Amino acid sequence: MSGNSLFQNDDSPQLVDLSSGKLDIFPILVELHREGIISEENLKVLSAVRANVTGDEKSALQVIADCGWDNQLNPGKKLTLDTLVSWLSVKIDMPVKKIDPLTIDVAAITSVMSLAYAKRFNIIAVEVSAESVVIGSAEPYFQGWEAELAGVLRKQIVRVLVNPEDIKRYLHEFYNVSKSVLGAKKEQSSAENSKVQNLEQLMELGRKGALDVNDQHVVNIVDWLLQYAFEQRASDIHLEPGREDSVVRFRIDGVLHKVYDVPTTVMGAITSRIKILGRMDVAEKRRPQDGRLKTRNEDGREVELRLSTMPTAFGEKMVMRVFDPDILLRGSVDLGFTEKELSTWNGILEAPNGIILVTGPTGSGKTTTLYTSLQQLATPEVNLCTVEDPIELVVPAFNQMQVQPNIDLDFATGVRTLLRQDPDIIMIGEIRDYETAQMAIQAALTGHLVISTLHTNDAPAAITRLLELGVPYYLLRNTIVAVLAQRLVRTLCPDCSEPIPCDEDDWIGLVEPLKLQSPADVKTKVGCKVCRNTGFRGRVGIYEVMQMTQGLKEKITPDMDLTEFRKQAIRDGMEPLRISGARKVASGVTTVAEVRRVAPPPMG
Repeated sequence: MSGNSLFQNDDSPQLVDLSSGKLDIFPILVELHREGIISEENLKVLSAVRANVTGDEKSALQVIADCGWDNQLNPGKKLTLDTLVSWLSVKIDMPVKKIDPLTIDVAAITSVMSLAYAKRFNIIAVEVSAESVVIGSAEPYFQGWEAELAGVLRKQIVRVLVNPEDIKRYLHEFYNVSKSVLGAKKEQSSAENSKVQNLEQLMELGRKGALDVNDQHVVNIVDWLLQYAFEQRASDIHLEPGREDSVVRFRIDGVLHKVYDVPTTVMGAITSRIKILGRMDVAEKRRPQDGRLKTRNEDGREVELRLSTMPTAFGEKMVMRVFDPDILLRGSVDLGFTEKELSTWNGILEAPNGIILVTGPTGSGKTTTLYTSLQQLATPEVNLCTVEDPIELVVPAFNQMQVQPNIDLDFATGVRTLLRQDPDIIMIGEIRDYETAQMAIQAALTGHLVISTLHTNDAPAAITRLLELGVPYYLLRNTIVAVLAQRLVRTLCPDCSEPIPCDEDDWIGLVEPLKLQSPADVKTKVGCKVCRNTGFRGRVGIYEVMQMTQGLKEKITPDMDLTEFRKQAIRDGMEPLRISGARKVASGVTTVAEVRRVAPPPMG
């Protein structure tokens, strides 16, 4: 809406200082008191609060928020800056824009105006189209820049209200990264156009991709990229080269989000910089490589990244998987086990020997479950050895071995070696072939507890997978202790989720053909600043625990019927993944749609 209409609305309180065109703290406080948002005592400190306003450093709303007053209309809650911005939005009939960095086209919004101009008027472009530009401001009455900017851009200006702290933060962040990318691109162009005098210079340019990977612009981009990923709780960082422009994407709560477009030439330098940090071969771009990188987040905690490159048509694609020790080594309750599931799982881990399997697709949280369980088992009286590909996290309590196919050290060879090391518990990263399965069976038969993973859709399918690998059915009967299948579902944001009546048809569709009492209410996603308007924040596991019973053992035959086996498992007490998910829905942790998205329908 136009800034002029704000002054013409006689029904709105006059909240502006006419001499400066900026928000006036005095009428704002009076209006807050009139509406019962602040107390009489708060109002009495008005003169002291006004004295704290120094120049243009803080807006009136920031000064009030800094007082830390209670919101009288919402007992137990503080009168935060977000609350005040939302209140002002209603007062002046101007929409609030919550800046979500994952949806911002940084290159486009930083081209609208210079950083100096944006800082001068405390504004930020948040959306750019062919016809208009959406401009966020913390001072909705101030109009000194609007006509000038509209004339320069020759586009319609659409004004929105933005938290002043967000403007300060994202102006610095967006313009810094944009400056680094443009600077790197300029260096690239300069390097390509420079005169090459000899073969050595030509080879050096080829090795560096024409852009020095130690250039300060490249260093700044990489530093920003890593810290931004940690801040956004990304589990994976994808650097994907294209013909002209390349893409940076983050996987957050299991879903990929596009973050930034980078010129492909600059992306090559970014990838090379990360390869150097990960002690990888920078010159080799034709074959896949793996590496590791340790760094620290803003809080100073150490974070490890596992690097993987892959040659593509337009250059090397790199994926960095983020391993936060605080996430990998969480407590069992934090993983999402219910009390019943946790009690059952802890009982399974007490088995003196046999095979315990954890199944699920890539990214379903198997590694986190394994490491948490192994931490529980790794007592001073136990020799716990692992063979992994790769070692996800170095844990002092374990004896960990890395698979190295280039020297013929595979899983089977690793297990064969571990059996000579007097182990009590063996963890095999994954059973991929008959030889590894055979060694796992042999270890279990000789009195060891073996824990491993398989990629199957549910717990019962693990048995048929081992049969397909060639393991004799009678050995499976004697060695398999239990199978745990799992998935990760996104959890609702506790700051914005809202209760709604449970849709009976949706509930029945979730749990059929089984029966489970539907709750009166469930929660639904809304979206807020904390969860970046997705409605979700974090993920939690849903589980399917299948313990081997006599009835199940009898059904393991060379030509076993998986459907009948699954029905028997349910009769013997196994709850399918969707039933576990339904319980999370009933307790307000997630939604029906989220469980249906990740978990296969129950059968039997």
